[in-house]
Amino acid sequence: MVMHPIRNFTIKDRRKIRYVLSDIDDTITNAGRLEAQAYQALEDLKKADFAVIPVTGRPAGWCDHFSRMWPIDAIVGENGAFYFRYDHTTHQMTRRYWTDPATRQANRKKLDALREKILRTIPGSDLATDQNYRDADLAIDFREDVPPLPATDIAQIVALFTEAGAVAKVSSIHVNGWFGDYDKLAMTRLLFQELFGQNLDAIKDSVVFIGDSPNDAPMFDFFPQSVGVANVRDFQSQLSAQPQWITNAPCGAGFAELAHLLIEAAQSPL
Repeated sequence: MVMHPIRNFTIKDRRKIRYVLSDIDDTITNAGRLEAQAYQALEDLKKADFAVIPVTGRPAGWCDHFSRMWPIDAIVGENGAFYFRYDHTTHQMTRRYWTDPATRQANRKKLDALREKILRTIPGSDLATDQNYRDADLAIDFREDVPPLPATDIAQIVALFTEAGAVAKVSSIHVNGWFGDYDKLAMTRLLFQELFGQNLDAIKDSVVFIGDSPNDAPMFDFFPQSVGVANVRDFQSQLSAQPQWITNAPCGAGFAELAHLLIEAAQSPL
Protein backbone atom coordinates (compact mmCIF):
# COMPACT_ATOMS: atom_id res chain seq x y z
CA MET A 1 0.00 0.00 0.00
CA VAL A 2 1.26 3.45 -0.93
CA MET A 3 0.91 6.39 1.44
CA HIS A 4 -0.75 9.28 -0.38
CA PRO A 5 -0.17 12.98 0.34
CA ILE A 6 -2.81 14.25 2.72
CA ARG A 7 -3.77 16.98 0.26
CA ASN A 8 -5.47 14.18 -1.72
CA PHE A 9 -7.81 13.39 1.22
CA THR A 10 -10.99 14.64 -0.44
CA ILE A 11 -13.27 17.15 1.20
CA LYS A 12 -16.17 14.73 0.62
CA ASP A 13 -14.46 12.03 2.73
CA ARG A 14 -13.22 14.53 5.31
CA ARG A 15 -16.78 15.72 5.87
CA LYS A 16 -17.76 12.21 6.99
CA ILE A 17 -15.33 12.24 9.91
CA ARG A 18 -16.77 12.71 13.40
CA TYR A 19 -14.23 10.80 15.52
CA VAL A 20 -10.50 11.57 15.67
CA LEU A 21 -8.30 8.82 17.13
CA SER A 22 -4.63 9.61 17.64
CA ASP A 23 -1.44 8.15 18.96
CA ILE A 24 0.39 10.53 21.33
CA ASP A 25 4.19 10.10 21.24
CA ASP A 26 5.69 11.75 18.16
CA THR A 27 2.17 12.14 16.76
CA ILE A 28 0.65 14.76 19.07
CA THR A 29 3.94 15.43 20.84
CA ASN A 30 7.32 16.35 19.39
CA ALA A 31 10.46 14.88 21.01
CA GLY A 32 8.51 14.34 24.22
CA ARG A 33 6.92 17.79 24.40
CA LEU A 34 3.33 18.87 23.86
CA GLU A 35 3.74 22.00 21.78
CA ALA A 36 1.26 24.85 21.52
CA GLN A 37 0.05 24.14 17.99
CA ALA A 38 -0.80 20.52 18.80
CA TYR A 39 -2.69 21.39 21.97
CA GLN A 40 -4.52 24.15 20.09
CA ALA A 41 -5.47 21.58 17.47
CA LEU A 42 -7.03 19.42 20.20
CA GLU A 43 -8.99 22.43 21.47
CA ASP A 44 -10.10 23.36 17.96
CA LEU A 45 -11.31 19.84 17.20
CA LYS A 46 -13.38 19.77 20.38
CA LYS A 47 -14.89 23.19 19.63
CA ALA A 48 -15.80 21.90 16.16
CA ASP A 49 -17.71 18.98 17.77
CA PHE A 50 -15.32 16.19 16.86
CA ALA A 51 -14.92 13.40 19.42
CA VAL A 52 -11.19 13.16 20.19
CA ILE A 53 -9.73 9.95 21.62
CA PRO A 54 -5.98 9.39 22.05
CA VAL A 55 -4.94 5.75 21.62
CA THR A 56 -1.52 5.39 23.19
CA GLY A 57 1.07 3.15 24.78
CA ARG A 58 1.46 5.58 27.67
CA PRO A 59 0.70 4.42 31.23
CA ALA A 60 -2.40 4.48 33.38
CA GLY A 61 -1.07 7.24 35.60
CA TRP A 62 -0.48 9.54 32.66
CA CYS A 63 -3.81 8.61 31.06
CA ASP A 64 -5.64 9.60 34.25
CA HIS A 65 -4.02 13.03 33.93
CA PHE A 66 -4.74 13.33 30.20
CA SER A 67 -8.38 12.39 30.77
CA ARG A 68 -8.81 15.17 33.31
CA MET A 69 -6.67 17.90 31.78
CA TRP A 70 -6.80 17.56 27.98
CA PRO A 71 -9.78 18.44 25.75
CA ILE A 72 -10.54 14.81 24.92
CA ASP A 73 -13.56 12.50 25.19
CA ALA A 74 -11.77 9.34 26.37
CA ILE A 75 -8.38 7.66 26.09
CA VAL A 76 -7.10 4.14 25.35
CA GLY A 77 -3.83 3.44 27.18
CA GLU A 78 -1.04 0.91 27.52
CA ASN A 79 -1.68 -0.28 23.96
CA GLY A 80 -5.23 -1.38 24.73
CA ALA A 81 -5.04 -2.53 28.35
CA PHE A 82 -7.82 -0.09 29.30
CA TYR A 83 -9.83 2.95 28.44
CA PHE A 84 -10.47 5.87 30.77
CA ARG A 85 -13.14 8.55 30.53
CA TYR A 86 -13.52 11.52 32.85
CA ASP A 87 -16.93 13.20 33.20
CA HIS A 88 -16.34 16.88 33.93
CA THR A 89 -19.96 17.33 35.02
CA THR A 90 -20.12 14.57 37.63
CA HIS A 91 -16.35 14.53 38.31
CA GLN A 92 -16.36 10.75 37.92
CA MET A 93 -13.66 8.69 36.22
CA THR A 94 -14.56 5.52 34.31
CA ARG A 95 -11.70 3.01 34.26
CA ARG A 96 -12.38 -0.02 32.06
CA TYR A 97 -9.68 -2.71 31.95
CA TRP A 98 -9.43 -5.64 29.54
CA THR A 99 -8.49 -8.05 32.35
CA ASP A 100 -9.51 -8.35 36.00
CA PRO A 101 -7.26 -7.27 38.92
CA ALA A 102 -6.18 -10.83 39.80
CA THR A 103 -5.07 -11.49 36.23
CA ARG A 104 -3.17 -8.21 36.09
CA GLN A 105 -1.40 -9.08 39.34
CA ALA A 106 -0.39 -12.52 38.06
CA ASN A 107 0.81 -11.04 34.78
CA ARG A 108 2.85 -8.43 36.64
CA LYS A 109 4.88 -11.15 38.36
CA LYS A 110 5.72 -12.67 34.98
CA LEU A 111 6.62 -9.27 33.56
CA ASP A 112 8.87 -8.50 36.51
CA ALA A 113 10.87 -11.67 35.83
CA LEU A 114 11.02 -10.85 32.14
CA ARG A 115 12.20 -7.32 32.91
CA GLU A 116 15.30 -8.65 34.65
CA LYS A 117 16.10 -10.96 31.75
CA ILE A 118 15.74 -8.22 29.11
CA LEU A 119 17.84 -5.66 30.97
CA ARG A 120 20.52 -8.27 31.64
CA THR A 121 20.58 -9.45 28.01
CA ILE A 122 20.43 -6.09 26.20
CA PRO A 123 23.10 -3.66 27.45
CA GLY A 124 21.98 -0.06 27.12
CA SER A 125 18.29 -0.84 27.46
CA ASP A 126 16.41 0.40 30.50
CA LEU A 127 12.97 0.56 32.01
CA ALA A 128 10.88 3.39 30.63
CA THR A 129 10.86 6.21 33.16
CA ASP A 130 7.05 6.00 33.23
CA GLN A 131 7.06 2.31 34.24
CA ASN A 132 6.00 3.04 37.82
CA TYR A 133 2.73 4.46 36.49
CA ARG A 134 1.86 1.34 34.46
CA ASP A 135 -0.84 -1.16 35.42
CA ALA A 136 -0.64 -3.87 32.77
CA ASP A 137 2.51 -3.80 30.66
CA LEU A 138 6.29 -3.58 30.69
CA ALA A 139 7.91 -0.73 28.75
CA ILE A 140 11.55 -1.03 27.72
CA ASP A 141 13.16 2.23 26.67
CA PHE A 142 15.29 2.10 23.54
CA ARG A 143 15.57 5.81 22.72
CA GLU A 144 13.49 8.11 24.94
CA ASP A 145 15.86 8.59 27.89
CA VAL A 146 18.69 6.30 26.80
CA PRO A 147 21.03 6.58 23.80
CA PRO A 148 19.26 5.04 20.78
CA LEU A 149 19.72 1.30 20.47
CA PRO A 150 20.39 -0.38 17.11
CA ALA A 151 17.58 -2.13 15.27
CA THR A 152 19.11 -5.53 16.09
CA ASP A 153 18.78 -4.86 19.83
CA ILE A 154 15.18 -3.70 19.43
CA ALA A 155 14.40 -6.88 17.51
CA GLN A 156 16.00 -8.96 20.27
CA ILE A 157 13.88 -7.24 22.93
CA VAL A 158 10.80 -8.14 20.91
CA ALA A 159 12.05 -11.72 20.59
CA LEU A 160 12.54 -12.05 24.36
CA PHE A 161 8.97 -10.92 24.98
CA THR A 162 7.66 -13.28 22.33
CA GLU A 163 9.62 -16.27 23.60
CA ALA A 164 8.02 -15.74 27.02
CA GLY A 165 4.55 -15.84 25.47
CA ALA A 166 3.96 -12.09 25.70
CA VAL A 167 2.74 -9.70 23.04
CA ALA A 168 5.36 -7.11 22.06
CA LYS A 169 4.81 -3.87 20.14
CA VAL A 170 7.36 -1.29 19.05
CA SER A 171 6.54 2.40 19.39
CA SER A 172 8.76 5.31 18.41
CA ILE A 173 10.51 5.16 21.83
CA HIS A 174 9.67 1.91 23.67
CA VAL A 175 9.09 -1.78 23.22
CA ASN A 176 5.92 -2.54 25.16
CA GLY A 177 5.14 -6.09 26.22
CA TRP A 178 2.14 -7.64 27.94
CA PHE A 179 0.23 -10.85 28.50
CA GLY A 180 -3.28 -10.71 27.03
CA ASP A 181 -5.27 -10.93 23.82
CA TYR A 182 -5.77 -7.20 23.30
CA ASP A 183 -4.23 -4.38 21.32
CA LYS A 184 -5.09 -0.78 20.48
CA LEU A 185 -7.83 -1.78 18.04
CA ALA A 186 -9.50 -4.35 20.31
CA MET A 187 -9.92 -1.85 23.15
CA THR A 188 -11.05 0.86 20.75
CA ARG A 189 -13.82 -1.46 19.57
CA LEU A 190 -14.91 -2.00 23.18
CA LEU A 191 -14.79 1.73 23.92
CA PHE A 192 -17.04 2.57 20.97
CA GLN A 193 -19.50 -0.14 21.96
CA GLU A 194 -19.69 0.80 25.64
CA LEU A 195 -19.33 4.59 25.55
CA PHE A 196 -20.95 5.51 22.25
CA GLY A 197 -23.23 2.52 21.59
CA GLN A 198 -21.57 2.13 18.20
CA ASN A 199 -20.32 -0.88 16.27
CA LEU A 200 -16.93 0.29 15.05
CA ASP A 201 -17.13 -1.82 11.89
CA ALA A 202 -20.38 -0.11 10.93
CA ILE A 203 -19.11 3.46 11.41
CA LYS A 204 -15.41 3.26 10.56
CA ASP A 205 -15.85 5.62 7.60
CA SER A 206 -16.66 8.33 10.14
CA VAL A 207 -13.39 7.74 12.03
CA VAL A 208 -9.85 8.87 11.25
CA PHE A 209 -6.78 7.51 12.99
CA ILE A 210 -3.38 9.22 12.98
CA GLY A 211 -0.15 7.65 14.20
CA ASP A 212 3.54 7.21 13.54
CA SER A 213 4.99 3.78 14.41
CA PRO A 214 4.67 -0.03 14.19
CA ASN A 215 2.31 -0.39 17.16
CA ASP A 216 -0.18 1.71 15.17
CA ALA A 217 -0.30 -0.81 12.31
CA PRO A 218 -3.57 -2.53 13.41
CA MET A 219 -5.25 0.88 13.33
CA PHE A 220 -3.72 1.79 9.98
CA ASP A 221 -4.98 -1.50 8.59
CA PHE A 222 -8.53 -1.22 9.93
CA PHE A 223 -9.50 2.36 9.20
CA PRO A 224 -9.97 3.42 5.56
CA GLN A 225 -9.04 6.96 6.59
CA SER A 226 -5.77 6.42 8.41
CA VAL A 227 -3.01 9.02 8.52
CA GLY A 228 0.68 8.90 9.29
CA VAL A 229 2.53 11.99 10.42
CA ALA A 230 5.57 12.54 8.19
CA ASN A 231 7.97 10.83 10.61
CA VAL A 232 6.14 7.53 10.05
CA ARG A 233 8.61 7.12 7.18
CA ASP A 234 11.27 6.33 9.83
CA PHE A 235 9.44 3.03 10.45
CA GLN A 236 8.07 2.38 6.98
CA SER A 237 9.96 -0.89 6.49
CA GLN A 238 8.67 -2.18 9.85
CA LEU A 239 4.97 -1.47 9.31
CA SER A 240 2.78 -4.49 8.69
CA ALA A 241 0.16 -2.04 7.40
CA GLN A 242 0.69 1.51 6.20
CA PRO A 243 -1.58 4.53 6.53
CA GLN A 244 -3.64 5.73 3.60
CA TRP A 245 -2.45 9.32 3.97
CA ILE A 246 0.73 11.05 5.11
CA THR A 247 1.09 14.61 6.37
CA ASN A 248 3.65 17.09 5.13
CA ALA A 249 4.83 17.93 8.64
CA PRO A 250 6.12 15.56 11.34
CA CYS A 251 4.87 14.95 14.88
CA GLY A 252 2.50 17.50 16.45
CA ALA A 253 2.68 19.81 13.45
CA GLY A 254 1.38 16.94 11.32
CA PHE A 255 -1.45 16.35 13.79
CA ALA A 256 -2.34 20.05 13.58
CA GLU A 257 -2.27 19.76 9.78
CA LEU A 258 -4.88 17.00 9.86
CA ALA A 259 -7.01 18.90 12.40
CA HIS A 260 -7.05 21.97 10.16
CA LEU A 261 -8.16 19.91 7.15
CA LEU A 262 -10.97 18.24 9.10
CA ILE A 263 -12.28 21.51 10.56
CA GLU A 264 -12.01 23.23 7.20
CA ALA A 265 -14.13 20.49 5.60
CA ALA A 266 -16.69 20.48 8.40
CA GLN A 267 -17.17 24.24 8.08
CA SER A 268 -17.26 24.39 4.29
CA PRO A 269 -20.59 24.85 2.49
CA LEU A 270 -22.19 21.74 1.03
